[in-house]
Amino acid sequence: MGSMEAFGSIIATLLCFLFLAEAAAVQGRTHHHKFVVKSSSYSRLCASKEMLTVNGKFPGPTLKVHRGDKMIVKVYNHAKTNITLHWHGVKQRRNPWSDGPEYITQCPIQPGKTYIYKIDFTDEEGTVWWHAHSGWARATIHGAIFIYPKLGYGYPFLKPFSEVPIILGEWWKKDVMKIESNANRTGGEPILSDSYTINGQPGYLYPCSTKGTFRMKVKQGKTYLLRIISAVMDEDLFFGIAHHKMTLVGKDGFYTKPIQTDYIMITPGQSMDVLLEANQPPSLYSMAATAYSSAFGAGFDKTMTTALVDYIGTYSSPITSPLLPNLPPHNRTEASTSFTKQLRSLGTKEHPANVPLHVDTFLFFTVSVNLLNCTTNETCTGPFGKRFAASVNNISFMTPSLDILEAYYYKIPGVFEMDFPRNPPMEFNYTGDKLPDNLLTPSFGTKVMVLEYNASVELVLQGTNVLASDNHPVHLHGYSFYVVGWGFGNFNPKEDPLRYNLVDPPQETTVGVPQNGWVAIRFKADNPGVWLLHCHIERHTTWGMNMVFLVKNGEDPDTRILKPPHDLPKC
Repeated sequence: MGSMEAFGSIIATLLCFLFLAEAAAVQGRTHHHKFVVKSSSYSRLCASKEMLTVNGKFPGPTLKVHRGDKMIVKVYNHAKTNITLHWHGVKQRRNPWSDGPEYITQCPIQPGKTYIYKIDFTDEEGTVWWHAHSGWARATIHGAIFIYPKLGYGYPFLKPFSEVPIILGEWWKKDVMKIESNANRTGGEPILSDSYTINGQPGYLYPCSTKGTFRMKVKQGKTYLLRIISAVMDEDLFFGIAHHKMTLVGKDGFYTKPIQTDYIMITPGQSMDVLLEANQPPSLYSMAATAYSSAFGAGFDKTMTTALVDYIGTYSSPITSPLLPNLPPHNRTEASTSFTKQLRSLGTKEHPANVPLHVDTFLFFTVSVNLLNCTTNETCTGPFGKRFAASVNNISFMTPSLDILEAYYYKIPGVFEMDFPRNPPMEFNYTGDKLPDNLLTPSFGTKVMVLEYNASVELVLQGTNVLASDNHPVHLHGYSFYVVGWGFGNFNPKEDPLRYNLVDPPQETTVGVPQNGWVAIRFKADNPGVWLLHCHIERHTTWGMNMVFLVKNGEDPDTRILKPPHDLPKC
């Protein structure tokens, strides 16, 4: 080789190393953010009020990372109430200290104090979100997280022209932070929201939102990625866009096999990635969301929230309001099921479905809405003059005054018990029409279930008709899981597993337990720590539909919980 050739080879090698080093540095980058929680004034539905926000925004800031990145968020609590933040859909491997649910993995950040959250993105890719995890604060404190593929990798679909966050929420004219305490005082249901919202606005059906209605500008012939998040507190929603089909390509931070659909059904806590092709004649088209409420006799917000898809160009605006999408009626469980039963993992080499095929830990949990007798000194507004409660395996969770993680790590006695039952304490016809009154009253406790590190877990979540059945969106912190089976009625342990999908079941972090039905999920308990499982309907979790997994440490240093941070909030 000549000297010039050798020199050129050395330069090419150096450039290659420099490129790889730069790519590695960028890929492993750490993002820093400052979150200031404070009270801000907002006007919606002809009423102004003070509400909690992050950095003065509603919804809050959108965070953007690549798969494999890290993020550090320093939270300043300038509000008058305690606060915590949860990174919904992020596993937080070995770091439950930054997971966020108050009195589970941390004491809340008190007014005037700060706390630094460290978020490690591993195999999540797509859309997840962040929200307050202290009482009803998440009604206004929430925002999106976009997780892009690793640098040098692309989407498993054609790259969209643009992306748009669509955050579905709720709006109350009254002070949200008083809803929980007022409901607890009477024992009845929390007050209903005055409207649903799309990106913070109720939509043009409400006179005070007309000018502020969210408007999505599109170019004809282009494809857009809608990153849809349900930050709604208390209802599932049907969502659609007039005259447009959508293609679902992801859920809860994981890709799915493409599903073309006229509508989606999304529960509180879930996120979905949807492709929208702007293939209609230029005009104004409505996107809209309205409730799917399956619980018999339960009140719900009957309004419809709207936004506009606005084609760029010259056209005559509709004489009347843009045509609304044809969404299913609020009680159409068949429509909800028709959509959700199509969900499948992408199941490719780059995005495999690693379903645990051999299970060593079988769990069966019932989820129920319950009633409690009132004391002689109070008047309750729940059914039959009683007060509402809720339970998992007939145990209504009692929130401790010191977080469970700290008590476990420092071996502080008396905070929790380690005997949560693996099966319901009492067997009965879970979905029967006429259930005995003795099932209405739960027991109470702060109990955790201990899992061995690396256990292969199958958990069946069984809905019940105690008091009233409902579609329960159950979220598991610290993990994703595979939904290997589901059905209506009572789970049959002999017949139903024969119909499991162990090839390409959807990978999720929040799953809807069907009304009077069941779901079976599987996961590997390879993330040590203390992890909350709860219904994401806020009134249900307020009433006690929660439980906690305690996953033991592994034997190696890299399979053990990280040490607590120096700035951990105090109770």
